[in-house]
Amino acid sequence: MVSVEATSTGYRGWQVLSRLGGGGMGVVFLAERDGHRAALKVIRPELAEDPAFRARFRREVELARRVGGLRTCRVLDSDPDADEPWIASVYIPGPTLQQHVAHHGPLTDAALWAFAAGLAEALTSIHDAGVIHRDLKPANVVLAADGPRVLDFGIAQAADSTAITHSGLLIGSAGFMAPEQASAEEVGPSADVFAWASTVTFAATGRLPFG
Repeated sequence: MVSVEATSTGYRGWQVLSRLGGGGMGVVFLAERDGHRAALKVIRPELAEDPAFRARFRREVELARRVGGLRTCRVLDSDPDADEPWIASVYIPGPTLQQHVAHHGPLTDAALWAFAAGLAEALTSIHDAGVIHRDLKPANVVLAADGPRVLDFGIAQAADSTAITHSGLLIGSAGFMAPEQASAEEVGPSADVFAWASTVTFAATGRLPFG
């Protein structure tokens, strides 16, 4: 379990304000530095103990720093060599697609078309930087005031080959993984396109694409 005190110690001046959530790779906190807010993800200790993971994490974060575009959450800072490796990305306020559908139902009409186009734009930016997301799903898309923003690109690939050595870890989410990813085969941008279609289906229907 990741433990963090509400201080800036160990995070290059980022002060932890509150917990935003958590998942298979770590815990996400709202943090602030010099008036700028970030979503700071701290990696789980069992992953951090693997030197091969750290090397992949460092490589993938460097790739993620190249990702631009309006529809992504830019990487601001990271430390793959810390006792608890972490990455800080721009914090975008707003509900995730998962939260919106749970409270307000599916997207409709123009909102749905704008969501689908914005999500495709995000993937284009990510793939142009040489990054594959690998875990695109409703919980990783924030519905910001100006359109969707994609979270968590650039680190799922680092953990992918580590997952099989740590019980309980699965990189990717059932219902949104392409067949080759679910079969632990090598994946490319087309796997993200599969996840895009599944996520848009969820946005339109409010249901998991495969039940």
